[in-house]
Formats: sequence, structure tokens, C-alpha cells
Amino acid sequence: MALEEDLWLCRAGRGVSDAQPDGFAFVPEGTWPMVSIGRPDRRRDRADVIGQSAAVPVSATPGQDAGWMFRTADVTKVYPNGVRANDSISLHVAPGEVYGLLGPNGAGKTTLVKQVIGLLRPTSGRITLGRYDLVADPAAARQLCSYLPQAPVPIDSFGAREAIVLCGRIRGGDPVLVARRADALIEALDLGQWRNKRGISLSGGVKRLVGFAMVAVCPGRVVILDEPTNDVDPLRRRLLWQQVRELGDLGIAVLLVTHSVLEAEKAVDRLAIIDNGRLLAEGTPSSMKAGDRGQLRLQVMLVPGGADPELPGFVKRSTRAGHHLMAVVDDAEASHAIGWAQDLVGTGVAEEYALTATSLEDAYLELTGHGSSDGGEQG
Repeated sequence: MALEEDLWLCRAGRGVSDAQPDGFAFVPEGTWPMVSIGRPDRRRDRADVIGQSAAVPVSATPGQDAGWMFRTADVTKVYPNGVRANDSISLHVAPGEVYGLLGPNGAGKTTLVKQVIGLLRPTSGRITLGRYDLVADPAAARQLCSYLPQAPVPIDSFGAREAIVLCGRIRGGDPVLVARRADALIEALDLGQWRNKRGISLSGGVKRLVGFAMVAVCPGRVVILDEPTNDVDPLRRRLLWQQVRELGDLGIAVLLVTHSVLEAEKAVDRLAIIDNGRLLAEGTPSSMKAGDRGQLRLQVMLVPGGADPELPGFVKRSTRAGHHLMAVVDDAEASHAIGWAQDLVGTGVAEEYALTATSLEDAYLELTGHGSSDGGEQG
């Protein structure tokens, strides 16, 4: 059975028995099962939060089902020590949209996410999902959002498939359908050889993929992925991005938190770049690169231990990361750029070079002054 149909069945709640464990609330056929961990809160209308808030057309695409739009409005977080981690951040993510939140370490990305899922309370501003105020009602946030944190998932004592199935059951999925969906995800992510291996024996990359499957087995209306490809090998990174895209195609709003600019450029529909807690720019990857039209990127691999070469006058801006020198030139200067790079190779200063179109990373560098890296988020 196709992965899309398995997810539809998980969301539809077909075959759910009337006799459910105490503390788990399932919703009727045709709606998306959501669940609170532990005993239901008797002070709230459980059917309203878990039932009505769960309905979503499977065919939703960006712009459709706009009643479930996710929004932040002027969200500001100031810690008691005076540090302003977020400064009036406003953005929106439509159902079915894959939205990137990019920024260097300490930019405030993770702080914003913690406010979305109710772990931190904003100093000011609003966070809403459909008609639900997630600041006033953090319990609804935890029911309606699925979150893959950057930290390793704590599954050392569980088998990989066991952890995925358990997460789907906690979120309210029917046992048979959750098992089918878990098997489909294991196959789609090429995790078969580890399906019964306990988490303590898994590599960081495999554990990361299992964590993604735990989120995707029965996802919320908003799926938040914080650096989902950390430690994942190149082959399975591609498989992971395919599954992220499928979540969006099925009408789920995906918020991708990353500082891997080149990966985000290929995966997202729209993105925001934040730094020092402020939103610097927002738009599609193409619109972000509009200011660099008519320009090219010259990448030069310098010989280790060598001195920086003197830059010619036609280089508009440059940055160096390790042995990689990146320079931006006007396309009219392409022949001069190639000649200069060939001279560097010929004189033993460089090993190789490439001249390509500018990328989202160039716009990112210009806005933030930071390079794309593979480190961890600290804010």
C-alpha cells in the first residue's frame, strides 16, 4: 500500500475501537486522531480540542484549508537577564507548505520553536494555529504539533520499529494502521536492517531517521523539524527529504529549522532568515536570490597551508571557510574569473575551481555575514 494511503488511514482513524485505554481520546472516523499523553484534562472540552481541531482534508495544498494557518505575530522573548532572543517575529505557514527557518547558531530559531510548542512563554506577541491561541493554551499546542528536537531521541531501550509504533499509538493511531505506517516509513527511509535493533546500538544518523519516523508516523497539523538531517548519510538524506516533501503534499504544515542553507534551498517552498532574534528577510528561494541576478559564484579550493590569494578588482564580495574560497562576480566578468582561477591552479595556489550560478547561500551571507555550517543550534 502507498505511503500516502497509509497516512490517510492513520489520520482518518478507521477501525478505531470504542474501548480505548484510559487517558487516550480518539476522534470519530473522518477526523485526525490526536491525543494528550496521560489522563485527559477534565477542565477542558476534550472533544473540541482533540476532535474538531483534528479535521483536515487529505488533499489540502498550500493556500487551501486556510482556517488552519499557523501564524506568529510580533513574537518577542526577553529573558530575565535582558537577552532578547526573539524580537517581533511575524510569519505564517499554510497547510501543505514546507517553510524554512534559517539562521546561524544563536539566531533565536530554537527559542521560537519552544514558544510554539508551549515550552516557553513569549514576553509578548501571539502564536495561533487556526482558531487556537497556542500561547494561552499550550496543551493544545502539544496536541496539534509534532516536534523533532535537535537533541537525540531517548530510545536506547527500545527497538527502532517499537519506538515508532509506540509514538504513533501515543498520538492516537489505531494499532494495525500505525504498524502499517511504521513499516512503510522504515522501508521508505531504508531502515530495514535496523528495524529491531535497540536505540543504544544505533548510529547517530540512524537514530535521527528513527526520530523523524516517530514524528511522521501519525503527525500533527504542524510538524516542526529541528536540523532533521544531522548525522544522516547522503543517500538517506535524500530519502528523508522525499518524506518531508510528502508530508507537505498531504496538507501538513512543515516548519524546517536549519542553518544548512544549501539543503533548505532544495526543500522549502518559502523561508525566513533570522539573526540576533530578528527576521531579516522572508520569501521564496528564488525571490531571496533576486538581488544576485546577473552574478555568478566562483568557488576555489585552495591548497592547504597556503596564503590567501590577492583578490582581483572584479570580485564583488568573498568569503572563506577552511580551504574553500567563494567569490561573487558579475556574469560579464566570467572569462576573467575563469582565467584568474586557472592561474591559481597553475601556480599551485589552488587545486580546483568551479563557476556556477549564485545560490541562496550567497543571499544568506549578505544578510547575516555568516557562512552555512554543520554545527548545532544554541538559541
